[in-house]
Amino acid sequence: MKGIVFTELFDMVEGLFGVDMIDDVLDDCELESGGAYTTVGTYDHNELLQIVGALSKHTDLPVKDLLHKYGYHLFFRFHEIMPVFFEKPKSTFEFLESVHDHIHVEVKKLYPDAALPHFETERNDDDILTMVYKSCCPFADFAEGLIHGCVDFYKENIEIQSENQNMAEEYSRIFTLIKQ
Repeated sequence: MKGIVFTELFDMVEGLFGVDMIDDVLDDCELESGGAYTTVGTYDHNELLQIVGALSKHTDLPVKDLLHKYGYHLFFRFHEIMPVFFEKPKSTFEFLESVHDHIHVEVKKLYPDAALPHFETERNDDDILTMVYKSCCPFADFAEGLIHGCVDFYKENIEIQSENQNMAEEYSRIFTLIKQ
């Protein structure tokens, strides 16, 4: 997992809970990296799970909710950090359809070692998009937060339904987005 995911999490935690919370959370974790991350470094995704788990204990918020909140936050940060990915898509559906075949391709050019989830999209009609998320990491709630961020970014009225699809050694969720 790229370090930017860790550094942006710390920025969110500091903004919501204060800088002392980061120290408290890191004190509760046994991280191979020691809790020091660079944006371009690559780190074990289990470290993120440890950090979010410790944050959950300190805040009494469920891990699922924290991952969702963080995904939502990160979507808007991605817009600030990488605006080029937002130039062409003009809607939630267009953006989500561009993630796997455009955005992830460009990310891989910059970071060949990045372990990215796989997304498949299908338009059932003009008002319904089905998106299948598959990963070797348990971050479907994080992905759902990103999707909610996308919907709010484009200021669209879209209902998001999700259905877990656990597969052998793979985490998968089907998201159905319905324009209202």
